[in-house]
Amino acid sequence: MKKKYNPWLLPPCLRKIRFYCKAIIIPICCFQLIRTLFVPTTGDFLLLIVLIGLCVAFHKDFI
Repeated sequence: MKKKYNPWLLPPCLRKIRFYCKAIIIPICCFQLIRTLFVPTTGDFLLLIVLIGLCVAFHKDFI
């Protein structure tokens, strides 16, 4: 049986990094979306998809 993920089992330094990444990922996604709308390139689309995936992972506690 798989254990449920518990972020409090991480070392304190990793918990801080996770907290700050979770707090800053939404503004970075918004900035990348605006940049992609003005200058659409393949790299911008791929970066936006990765950032949205990270955002979902952070807010659903997968990471």
